[in-house]
Formats: sequence, structure tokens, C-alpha cells
Amino acid sequence: MSETITTDLLVIGAGPAGYTAAIYAARANLAPVLVAGLQPGGQLTITTDVENYPGFAEAVQGPWLMEQMAAQAQNVGTRIEYDIITSVDFKSGSPFRLRGDSGTEYVAKSVIIATGAQAKWLGLPSEKTLQGAGVSACATCDGFFYRGKNVVVVGGGNTAVEEALYLTHHAAHVTLVHRRDTLRAEKILQDRFFKNPKTSILWNTTVEDILASGTPPTVSAIRVRNTQDGTTQDVPADGIFIAIGHAPTTDIFQGQVTLDAERVY
Repeated sequence: MSETITTDLLVIGAGPAGYTAAIYAARANLAPVLVAGLQPGGQLTITTDVENYPGFAEAVQGPWLMEQMAAQAQNVGTRIEYDIITSVDFKSGSPFRLRGDSGTEYVAKSVIIATGAQAKWLGLPSEKTLQGAGVSACATCDGFFYRGKNVVVVGGGNTAVEEALYLTHHAAHVTLVHRRDTLRAEKILQDRFFKNPKTSILWNTTVEDILASGTPPTVSAIRVRNTQDGTTQDVPADGIFIAIGHAPTTDIFQGQVTLDAERVY
């Protein structure tokens, strides 16, 4: 028999935003319930060094930081449910009804959506078929498998450069592929990247296809195109990490709340 959990405030998402909302709500005696979602702790759980969080003179580990936030939220009275919201009914008004993957029904007077974002993909057919066979969007998750190998990172922002730098601890060489002629990453990250002897970059370049070989097939190279002259080349690689940004995790709210073209408010 499925359970029903009733609360004044339901928080969806267990990243920094969700935990912060829950902490403030708990301190206001609202006894919030937080549904952790698919990735409890959010994107920081797959991050190594966090250097831009106030209060720490030295870098801290992302997973550790999120453990502290979770503990703080619970200590002030937040109930954390390790469930995934799969459907919502906001149209009927308060109290709002939501259903979890566990079968639990959540009934709440108010709901805070803090579902964060998920990695964007290139949209190549080969990218999908080779996920788990050389294609990844998480260097801290999969970098170990590329010890002594050559890998490619696609992107030009903070995430891409951070992923590339992390991978230098495992891979023999890391090639960054960026569609523009300048990076968008913070200057301190760029400096570290360009000073690292295990990195190189392909400017003004896009990924056209991901090539595979062997049985079962695994990534063996990527086909890239120069955006300036249109020429293509195959770059040998044992793995490719996609780091081109994130898309809001708001699919289940379509038709329930107003979203803009980018699927956020």
C-alpha cells in the first residue's frame, strides 16, 4: 500500500538551492519535506575541488560539502525522502499533489522547485549508442577508466576546463575541443589549463561524429570540423567527455507551470 506524506512545504531537489530552502523553512517551523531526486547532492557530488564557496580558505571536496548541507538541513528539522518525483498536479491548486517513483503521494500546501539541471549532449546518434563505451559527461565518475589513455573534452566553459584538468590526473593527454577562438572559463582555470603539459586545444572546432572500433565497439576517434575552413579530421581518442553546459531539469513541470523557451521560469 502506497504511503501519503502531507506537509506544509515540499522541496524538490537536493542541491545547494534545495538544501538552503529547506534550512530556512525548517528554521521557520514549517517542518519541510525534501525529495532528493535522481542525484542527491546535485552537481557538486560529481565535482572534486570547490574553490569558490565562501568560508573555506582551501578547496573543499564537493561531495563532502553536500554531506554537510544535508546534515544541517536534517539537524534543523528537514525530513529528507530519497525518492524521485515523477508526476505533479499543480493545476488543481493547493494542496498540491505529487507522486514519487516509490509510489508515495506527496500532498503539500506549497512547493519549491529546486531540481537544478542535467548535462547537455551533442545530439549525435553515435553519442547515444556509445554512452558507457567511451562517451561520458562526468570526468570524476569515469576518469579512472582512462588511466594512461588519450581523451577529448568538448566545451569551453568552467565545466569543460575543470573536467580537462581533472582528467590530466589519469589520462596521458587531454585535448579540449572548442567551437570558438576564446575560452569562457574563469581566467585562473585557463591559466592552469595552458600551463599543463598534458593538455592541448583545438580552436574553432566542432564534433561531427564519434567513431568506434572493436567488439563490443568502443570509442576510437572523433571526427571534427574546423568552423573556419570546413576541413575535417579524425582525432584518435579512447574517450570523449561532453561538457557543453546544462539544461534545466523541468520536463515534469511542462503544462503545470509557466516555462520560457529554455524550460525555466
